[in-house]
Amino acid sequence: MKGIFEKIIDKEIPADIIHEDELTIAFRDISPVAPVHFLVIPKKKITNVQTASPQDSSVFSHIFSVIQQLALKENLAEDGYRVVTNIGEYGGQTVDHLHFHVLGGRALQWPPG
Repeated sequence: MKGIFEKIIDKEIPADIIHEDELTIAFRDISPVAPVHFLVIPKKKITNVQTASPQDSSVFSHIFSVIQQLALKENLAEDGYRVVTNIGEYGGQTVDHLHFHVLGGRALQWPPG
């Protein structure tokens, strides 16, 4: 059974997509916690950072390049932003597909939770 992110990748459910290429897709979070909040995910199914293999390193490199590009496009680069990924139950992961939250547009607090 496909997960929600696979359905977004396959265009089976709508999303506010802000970037797409052969390796990644990025879209706005449906429940944003900052003025700018989007997710960048690999099209390849990787559960999380812990389950990634060394062969996935090029995917990770590409994801962070996309994050840099989108941070500029979304006017986050100058003031700063946060990149977060959750891993496992205690880390708060609720979707079993690697994804990076990019948050910005205001001063963010620490610790987050």
